[in-house]
Amino acid sequence: MENETILVCKNIVKRFGPVNALNGVDFEVRRGEIRGLIGENGSGKSTLTSIMAGMQKATSGTMEYKGKPWNPSTMEQAQEQGVCMILQESNTVRGCTVAENIFAGQISKFSKFGVVNMKKMTEEAQKLLDSFGVGRIRAADLIDRYTFEDRKMIEIVRSVSADTEILVVDETTTALSFDARELFYKLMKRLAEQNKAVIFISHDMNEILEQCTHLTVLRDGDIIGHLTGEEMRQPGAPEKIRYMMVGREIGDAYYRSDYDTSHEEEVALEFQDVSVGEIKHFNLKLHKGEIVGFGGLSGCGMRLIGRAGFGLEKLTSGSVLRNGKKIKDPLTAIRSGIGYVSKDRDTEALILSASIADNITFPSLDALSKFTFIDPRKEKKLVKREVDRYLIKCNTPRQLVSTLSGGNKQKVSFAKWTAKGSSVIIMDCPTRGVDIGVKQAMYAFIAQMKKEGKAILLISEELSELIGMADKIIILKDFAVSGEFMRSPDLQETDIIGSMI
Repeated sequence: MENETILVCKNIVKRFGPVNALNGVDFEVRRGEIRGLIGENGSGKSTLTSIMAGMQKATSGTMEYKGKPWNPSTMEQAQEQGVCMILQESNTVRGCTVAENIFAGQISKFSKFGVVNMKKMTEEAQKLLDSFGVGRIRAADLIDRYTFEDRKMIEIVRSVSADTEILVVDETTTALSFDARELFYKLMKRLAEQNKAVIFISHDMNEILEQCTHLTVLRDGDIIGHLTGEEMRQPGAPEKIRYMMVGREIGDAYYRSDYDTSHEEEVALEFQDVSVGEIKHFNLKLHKGEIVGFGGLSGCGMRLIGRAGFGLEKLTSGSVLRNGKKIKDPLTAIRSGIGYVSKDRDTEALILSASIADNITFPSLDALSKFTFIDPRKEKKLVKREVDRYLIKCNTPRQLVSTLSGGNKQKVSFAKWTAKGSSVIIMDCPTRGVDIGVKQAMYAFIAQMKKEGKAILLISEELSELIGMADKIIILKDFAVSGEFMRSPDLQETDIIGSMI
């Protein structure tokens, strides 16, 4: 029945030790809705939806799904009943095929007398990939060969089936290419038209306003309010929603206010006739006190440049030079003063099973050690400085990074390199999956780094971010430079898009 309430949460409380993540939340979603869920990092969005999807248990409160008590023990159990969740970070298993990832937890469907019919499973997986418009991904391939963006599409294929009644989307679209994003929007609308429901978490205000039929705002573990589609599209709605999220006026001044593109003469990092992957004969001189932005559609090659700069990719020719010395691997890069903030935060940027303090100090162990022993006073002082600098919300620096919100994880990703004193920082989508308040803070940190003479290579899929922060923007298309733009108050997204497509 259309507009029928399909899931109800009543007085949901969730505590992590002394911290209340949810303070007695009441929430419901109806059939035919794309229900937006928005709030700052740490507001409780992911916590609430992960309880619905069986990822964790509430401390107290009750839920009903299709009129019956709902208390799934695992995500697999929830998915079997039609409640599926796509997580913000990568949730695929390396070393397995695409097909094995798509049918994870369902392998028994293809088993007989303990023997798995891999051919049949692969064929079924390929049919699903084709039906989602991503047939270029081959079900028989190892998942390791695919990019972070492709792995997110594979997760979507795995999560959505004919039995899906509620699809929970936690900040997934920021990891997708432009084309894949459009495919995903169509999928959400199709589910709503089929009288199913979507709960859509995003920090992108435009995306929320364009894609959602209803909106719920959380702040500090409480529901602040609900908006209908009509209310979401009234003049002044974005400002109203931001105020509900943060409890204060935030304005639109996220980016640098200056248009000073000057920098020091000293070259901090040089790409000298670099060929890496499908990129051929790339040259760039990044100077101290300069922010060079890289943009383009997903798969254009901009990430290869960043990874090559940190020694993560093997060059087929040419050199990446720092102070005249070649960067051959990440260890050489770190020792020469280069830091790297990866887009794939949970896999490449952080050690989730380690503490905040351990993550921050990891690149700086040499400076903190004497005769192979870490000086605890130096360590404590260094960690406190970085936690205070970035206002990282935690009970203690010994708290596991895995317990932090996305925004606070990203602050730790920044802190490890400023703690090290890195003078060159390569940033790949540094504000992916963080809220407007944290974005504003990140942009202020980046602007301050420029003033301090640090050299920054900023890779981003958000043109507004590049226009707002970079001294020079380099656009790549099909693994080659297709346009260069200098910082200017007159520069618009429309000036750049032609170089991308």
